[in-house]
Amino acid sequence: MPPILYAVIGVVVGVALGFFVGFLIRKKIGEAKIGSAEAEAKKIVEEAKKNAESSKKEALIEAKETIMAQRNELEREIKERRKEMSRLENRVAQKEETIDKKTEALERKNEILDKKIKENEEIREQHNEVLRLQLKRLEEISGITVEKAKEELFERVESETKHELAQRLDELEAQFKEEADEKSKNIISLAIQRYASDHVSESTVSSVALPSEEMKGRIIGREGRNIQKIETLTGVELIIDDTPETITLSGFDPVRREVARIALERLISDGRIHPARIEEMVEKAQKEVEASVKQAGERATFEVGIHGINPELVRLLGRLKYRTSYGQNVLKHSIEVAFIAGIMADELGVDANLAKRAGLLHDIGKAFPHDVEGSHVEIGVNAAKKYKESREVVHAIEAHHNDVEPKTIIAVLVQAADAISAARPGARREDMENYIKRLEKLEEIAKGFSGIDKAFAIQAGREIRVMVKPEEVNDAGMKVIAREMAAKIQAEVKYPGQIKINLIRESRAVDYAK
Repeated sequence: MPPILYAVIGVVVGVALGFFVGFLIRKKIGEAKIGSAEAEAKKIVEEAKKNAESSKKEALIEAKETIMAQRNELEREIKERRKEMSRLENRVAQKEETIDKKTEALERKNEILDKKIKENEEIREQHNEVLRLQLKRLEEISGITVEKAKEELFERVESETKHELAQRLDELEAQFKEEADEKSKNIISLAIQRYASDHVSESTVSSVALPSEEMKGRIIGREGRNIQKIETLTGVELIIDDTPETITLSGFDPVRREVARIALERLISDGRIHPARIEEMVEKAQKEVEASVKQAGERATFEVGIHGINPELVRLLGRLKYRTSYGQNVLKHSIEVAFIAGIMADELGVDANLAKRAGLLHDIGKAFPHDVEGSHVEIGVNAAKKYKESREVVHAIEAHHNDVEPKTIIAVLVQAADAISAARPGARREDMENYIKRLEKLEEIAKGFSGIDKAFAIQAGREIRVMVKPEEVNDAGMKVIAREMAAKIQAEVKYPGQIKINLIRESRAVDYAK
């Protein structure tokens, strides 16, 4: 073989031996590393087991301590509740004992009372028996029964009284009617002709227009927080229904309703509607309405020409701007009463300024909210006294609805002016149901008197026309019936102004031509 071939074979054999030796060396090294890793893993596992056992013991100890603490706390709470239950049981037992004692005492009193009632009943029966025997004896002596005697006595007294009363009424009416009617008609007609005013009607609801239906959702707010905020701050209910682009404000206090209306309109105009903004707008609206109230009161005193009224009374006058009575604005009504009373006072030659002052303040009690106890007359009298008004003004306020008898000319003038302002056509309105009920009540009262044939409420309830049976009611008896009917209507029916009771008695003769 050539030497080169030997050299190549030697190289190949050397390389193969090198690879083989390297392989053996790497195998030994790998086995050594695997053994070391397994030993290390066993060591780590043993340490982990030791740590887990230690953590387990610590957790068990901690859990036992927690359970013991909770158990101790629960036992302490149970002891306290047992003590409280024991105390309550003692109190209940004491109260039951007290109630038993009171019940026994009450039963003893009832027994004594029953005994006394029985004794009184026995005495009453004895007295009744004696009285019955005496009456029987008197009937035998007189020859007439008690019922018959009472009936004859009552008939005689009633007949004589009616006749005398009718004569006296005729004399008084004949004496005063001509002069008083003529004078009063001239004064009242002159006052009505010289003064006329506009009246604003309002109800218990106000409406606010919306730019779009989407605004209703913004006013309600998330979970209703906006609408709840508005209703809480103003005391007015917001009614959001199917009415397109409209929200209704409902409330009996017109001042609060006005505050809510102004605040809501400004919130809609501003566009930012959230609780903080609502609170700000309501506060501004309240200040604006208060300023408006003050201006209205000052304007009323300036218009009437009355000065020196306490500022608080002026503010209360301004609040009447937001009050109505049967649709008639109370501030306008008060100004009208002041002017009419002043005109009549001038005609009679009495103090016109005092009459105006009393007329302007006569309904001041209506300015107070509904939670103030008493009628508007009582409240107005108290307010006038509090703010140092004169006795004449206080008396006129007190007498303008006949709560007391009017004792001064000023009081009579204010009463008359109030009736004129309230009763003139168009001044006030009533809903149809109440109007019909009032007319039916008038006719019912009139028909309730004996001797009445027919009764009709006419002139929008301002007059009740009654036809009497001529065979049962004479001319003198008509005067008495008219007076009694007027008194009963005053006592049972509420109405503005006055109602005329017109009784008619006619005699008819019937014959036939054959």
